[in-house]
Amino acid sequence: MTAEPHSAPSDAGHSRLMDAVYRRQRHIYDVTRKFYLLGRDRLIADLAPSPGDTVLEVGCGTGRNLILAARRYPQARLYGIDISEAMLATARANIAKAGLAGQITLARADATAFSPGNLFGFPAFDRVFISYAVSMIPDWQAAAAAAFGALGPGGSLHIVDFGQQEGLPPVARRLLQAWLRRFHVTPRANLGDVLATLAAGQDTRLDETRLHRGYAWLFAVRRS
Repeated sequence: MTAEPHSAPSDAGHSRLMDAVYRRQRHIYDVTRKFYLLGRDRLIADLAPSPGDTVLEVGCGTGRNLILAARRYPQARLYGIDISEAMLATARANIAKAGLAGQITLARADATAFSPGNLFGFPAFDRVFISYAVSMIPDWQAAAAAAFGALGPGGSLHIVDFGQQEGLPPVARRLLQAWLRRFHVTPRANLGDVLATLAAGQDTRLDETRLHRGYAWLFAVRRS
C-alpha cells in the first residue's frame, strides 16, 4: 500500500529546489519526458525480480516506473523514495488511480542517506534502480553508494541516465547539454568509474550498455 513512513531529508536545500522545479512540471512530467528519457523501459525489463522479491526505486518521481514495474511483475513488492513531497503527492495519486496501492509503498527520503529498516521495516532489497535521478542529485556518489548498500545477497542495482552523448554530432551534443542545465541536470561522466569502485572486491559484476550513440548509459551491478 502507499503508506506514510517518512525519513527527514538531510539536504533540505535540495528538497526545496526539487519541490520548486516540479511543483507545476509534475502535472505534465510523464507526457513530456517520454520523448527523451530513453532506456527506462529497458531497465524495468532487466530487473526480472522473482516472485516475492522487493524492488526499490530511488528518486521515484511521479511513480511512472513503479507502476510499469508493478504491472510487469505483479508478484513483486515495490517501494519508492523521493526527496520531493510535490512529486510524491503526484505519485500517490497516480498509483491509487492505477489500482496498485496494495503493491507499491512510498516514503520521503534523501537518496544519499536512507535506511531500508527505518523506512520499510526490513534490511535490504533484491533490486534497486535509479532512473534519470543521478544527474539531478548533488552528492550523486553518495546516492550510488547508498543504493548499492541497500542491496541484499544476490541483489542488483540498475541505473539509467544521460550519458556523455559521445556519438552525437558536436553541435547537437552542446545544445542538448545546455538544455539539460536549465533543468539542473548534469550528466555524470565518471558514473561507470564510481560504480566500478563500489563493485570492486564485492563479488559483483558490472554491466554497461551505451544507448543511442551515448545519449543514455545503462548500468547493472549484480551481486553474486
